[in-house]
Amino acid sequence: MKTWMKPVSAVLIAGTLLVGGTVMNGALGLSQPVYADSDVQKNVVNVTGTGEISIKPDVAYLSIGVQTEATTAKEAQSANAAKVAKLNTLLKDTWKIDKKDIQTGQFYVQPNYTYSEKEGQKVKGYTAVHTLQVTYRDLDKVGQLLDGASGAGANVINNITFDTEKRDQFEEQVIQKAMANASMKASAIAKAANRQIGVVMSVTQSSNSVGVYTQNYLMKEMATADSGASTQIEAGEIKVNTTVSVTYELK
Repeated sequence: MKTWMKPVSAVLIAGTLLVGGTVMNGALGLSQPVYADSDVQKNVVNVTGTGEISIKPDVAYLSIGVQTEATTAKEAQSANAAKVAKLNTLLKDTWKIDKKDIQTGQFYVQPNYTYSEKEGQKVKGYTAVHTLQVTYRDLDKVGQLLDGASGAGANVINNITFDTEKRDQFEEQVIQKAMANASMKASAIAKAANRQIGVVMSVTQSSNSVGVYTQNYLMKEMATADSGASTQIEAGEIKVNTTVSVTYELK
């Protein structure tokens, strides 16, 4: 928006004196303030627009692992490693999951303690834990995959997170909805003020997010695998949203 500045020239009038931006009339003793054009308020309206869409997820992130207890740390780690190797083979060979989609999430071996007043604190064996972060895209078979992993020795399944790998595609859609929402608000404000909105002066995208959906998968649910029933996992929907701050010219 252009701001026009009028040239100011000094004018000498008999009987008047210009002091500190105020014209003093010697004859009448009156004062008149002088204003600069830059003090005039700009004609703009600022609004915030939001956009949101619900979509079906296209990828699942699974945390699958094995926990083993033994008398010594070496025994616990060795037994656990054998089970994780079997699980890895299942994921790669049976379920055709690429090795780039399988990553170690947690690995540790820790002592287990008991306490009594007579003997105090004593080590009672060791626990080894090794979890894998698995990226899986055939969402209709997630339940079957978990049942297969359980059969291969997996006894640690923390949760399942559903997400999308097409964030850029959906971001464009929510931005368009957010801008339409901002335009509607600005038009309503202008109409109420008996004005009209003009061109967009500036736009700022304040936030953009994909609301992932996480299911907790408790070990007790894995009993269905023993009964012959397949575990049912529902992917549901996730939400993609964004917020924009827009400044419009007000005519």
